[in-house]
Amino acid sequence: MLNLYKLEIFAQVVEEGSFSAAAERLLMTQPGVSQHIQDLERALGVTLFQRSPRGVTLTEAGRTLYGYAQRIAALVAEAEAAVTDVAQLAEGHVDVGATPGVGVYVLAELVQSFRQRYPNLTVHTLTDITPRIIDALLAKQLEMGLIEGELSGEQLALLGVLELEPVQHCVIVGPRHPFWTRETVTLDDLADQTLVVRQRGSRTRIWLEQSLAAHGITPRIGAEFDNVESIKRAVMAGTGLSVLPDYAVRDDAALGRLRTLRLQEEPLPRTLKLIWDKRRHFAPVALSFLRHLVPRFPALAGLPALSTPAQG
Repeated sequence: MLNLYKLEIFAQVVEEGSFSAAAERLLMTQPGVSQHIQDLERALGVTLFQRSPRGVTLTEAGRTLYGYAQRIAALVAEAEAAVTDVAQLAEGHVDVGATPGVGVYVLAELVQSFRQRYPNLTVHTLTDITPRIIDALLAKQLEMGLIEGELSGEQLALLGVLELEPVQHCVIVGPRHPFWTRETVTLDDLADQTLVVRQRGSRTRIWLEQSLAAHGITPRIGAEFDNVESIKRAVMAGTGLSVLPDYAVRDDAALGRLRTLRLQEEPLPRTLKLIWDKRRHFAPVALSFLRHLVPRFPALAGLPALSTPAQG
């Protein structure tokens, strides 16, 4: 009879590409993983992997079994989601990653309202740049991510992606800036201005520099910060300007601490996206959290994983 525990270990080896990497991910020894795979091969009478010093590759029988393993995992997840009443759980959690602006100005409020609805459940959040959120997803440290960063083709092969909504960006200045009394600016106006920006390596920084470069502008960087709040405070206190998403500056503009300037050319939009590892299935608490987000992000209603009726 097929052992489901050994089948899970088999799937992990497939996804990690080697016994050693699978052992590290499963907190097991490499000989232990090898023994489970050998037991599985003996029970089935087939060879599942071609071994080599560089790792393992699936045999024809291995590819067939992995297809069934994925279907079995999906069915187990569907069954768990169908019968679990998250409102009755004594405890539970979901691990969510978010890029800095999204984590502070969008996700925080949604997490609090989710906790009010399910006081026994916890949302663990990781705020980081897009590449590290993707790494954490693929390392099974997160169940989902909310990001604005752009994705490469290689990443799209492993990630599920759902676009949630466009995010408009605006130019912001503080009271000491010469643009303070203006309502609009052109991109050319930014050419000789000092910018306060995100740190090197962040997708936001890369996106902004590429957007300006497309209009022949090389930004003059005055300061770099790893979070939006520090950028805003630097702009408030100095004569530099920045380009930030409107959700992050709306309250400060209303209070008169910042001024938002509309670009006369086409706006600088990005897209807020939900991402997840396509090889994994959302646990019941994660599904409840996603359902909680539907009123804020209606696009989530089309997520196939949410088609299973919720308990509680």
